[in-house]
Amino acid sequence: MALPPPDPQFVLRGTSAAVHTLHFSCGGQEPDVPVLFSGSENGFIHVWNLKTHRVDTALDGHGRKSVYCVETMGGKDRLLSQGRDQRICLWDLAEGRTSVMDSLFTEHVGFCRCSLLKVAPGRWLMATAARGLEEVQVLELPSKTSVCTLKPEVGAKLGMPMCLKLWQLNSGSQPLLLAGYEDGSVVLWNVSMGKVLSQLICHQEPVMSLDFDSEKARGISGSSEKVLSIWSLNEQQNLQVYKTQELVNAGIADITIRPDKKILATAGWDHRIRIFGWKKLKPLAVLDYHTATVHCVSFSDHTNPRERLLAAGSKDHRISVWSIYTQT
Repeated sequence: MALPPPDPQFVLRGTSAAVHTLHFSCGGQEPDVPVLFSGSENGFIHVWNLKTHRVDTALDGHGRKSVYCVETMGGKDRLLSQGRDQRICLWDLAEGRTSVMDSLFTEHVGFCRCSLLKVAPGRWLMATAARGLEEVQVLELPSKTSVCTLKPEVGAKLGMPMCLKLWQLNSGSQPLLLAGYEDGSVVLWNVSMGKVLSQLICHQEPVMSLDFDSEKARGISGSSEKVLSIWSLNEQQNLQVYKTQELVNAGIADITIRPDKKILATAGWDHRIRIFGWKKLKPLAVLDYHTATVHCVSFSDHTNPRERLLAAGSKDHRISVWSIYTQT
């Protein structure tokens, strides 16, 4: 008989609002205390100490408007956050600081999370949905220099970009962008040339979330439908459907593949977190703890596989933290 699904290892309470985004920072050479960043609907970013399970710092930089993206930039002291105030903030948290160091105005009204890619020491590319309805802007950070604006061809009717993933095959190779759109398409862009390499209709509904494994050249996306779409990228850089996975209930808010590419997690509108094996998409577990929509899932980047965690943030104001399938 299959084992019953486990309980969370611990639960973080105290955001007093729906949790929309999560990001771990556990790596690093120095024996730092691992932290988890969360962004909430009330505009706060909480920095959680994973040893004490308490908030170390609460950051307030988005005018009490929902925060839907937090990412670290090469260590836990440099943070990027994005909110419904149409601003992206860069934070310097070294030596206990809690100040916004720099910010930029995106003029984007949706909730498409930006995507970061480290291209050189201290240099990053950032893709973000732009002011133009169908446009994606790519900037270099920290200089905020514009690299390009990606515009679909006239008449393409892709709708708004809903989710973005910048990646490159290896350091020094051309940066590429995968973007999921309102019409259900996933599009592969060459960032340097600003042109579409391939387009694939993966869903009948807007693509809510996607993730991509550049080693296997395979990605996965979810929408409001009862299906996950798995697609691959061939040598000619054409996207093609690899397989689909039926779900019990409709609605996927977030998908993430664990850094070791062994398993993936989905955040469901049905209040559940689902775990699949990435190789064959075998369903492994259904984690049933939350009492409302799960908005986001994130895996920790612990260097020791046994310490790896999965966190999920929900509309119920809680963050559940799980230890599952940690032995490799």
